[in-house]
Amino acid sequence: MEHTPEPDTPDATEEPPNATPEQTPAPTASQQPRPSEQPEMAINPETGKDQYLTDPVPEGKPLPVEPQDVTIGTTAYSCTISISCATILDNLDLCDPEKKELVPEDGWILEPMTVTFYEGESVFNVLQRTCKQQKIHMEFEDTPMYNSAYIEGIHNLYEFDVGELSGWMYSVNDWFPNYGCSRYQLQDGDIVEWVYTCDYGADVGRPVT
Repeated sequence: MEHTPEPDTPDATEEPPNATPEQTPAPTASQQPRPSEQPEMAINPETGKDQYLTDPVPEGKPLPVEPQDVTIGTTAYSCTISISCATILDNLDLCDPEKKELVPEDGWILEPMTVTFYEGESVFNVLQRTCKQQKIHMEFEDTPMYNSAYIEGIHNLYEFDVGELSGWMYSVNDWFPNYGCSRYQLQDGDIVEWVYTCDYGADVGRPVT
């Protein structure tokens, strides 16, 4: 849901990953403006949104960075990532019967762990690599309208498996961005949490808008 409008992988401590279609060569990541240096979002006065239908980002929060404008650098940083579906434990009556056995007793699919990422990488890049390394199922689709990957399922738990308001969302440093995970460029020390919601974010701390 994510609610905006996810062979062995090389050791992340060695070399940065090869470029993917999300990492179209452009100026190096070190030349990319940091969130604090970026210009204001280009908002269409008629719609009140940017070209990818994103509402204005709250003051003080990082602006989205378009994947096609980024080249991954070689400077390594670290962040914390976790994946939880604990909300399903309180909504088992709504859960697809065939999926109940997939829900861990404590709700953790991936307990918080520190991982390495490279300058310019996005939340999506880190989720994709971490899931491969930890052998966690993850399925996504590219959504050109929002210029981001959309996380459909993790650990074989998909959107709508626990009701019509259920699906995956992410937060960074306790903020739920209003744009896709491919557009959120990570900073050193960020805390990324992927959570399954059964109530369009209300049960995981996402403010109601």
